[in-house]
Amino acid sequence: MAVKRVSIDVKKKPTKAQAEMIEAAAKRPVVFDDDSPELTKEQLSRFRRISEANNESRRKETVTLRLNPKALRKAKSLGKGYTSVLSRILEDALEDPKVIESHL
Repeated sequence: MAVKRVSIDVKKKPTKAQAEMIEAAAKRPVVFDDDSPELTKEQLSRFRRISEANNESRRKETVTLRLNPKALRKAKSLGKGYTSVLSRILEDALEDPKVIESHL
């Protein structure tokens, strides 16, 4: 059986043909071999979702922050997603003791 590789842009809804290919692939039997043996229960138990493992460090908290008008205009001029950019700027600045000391 030949392997067929198809790229699917996960940010877009699959086309009808792509959806049919996915459904057909889901119905095919899993064939284990030397290169991909069936996992034991112990091996499977060690798996966990990456999203759950990293959730704590990635979770964002909502806060109220008062900015002067000039700083807010500059931040908004960064465009869509400016709050994420501000978060990264703050994180970098807070890692630098000199920056913190100069603003106390």
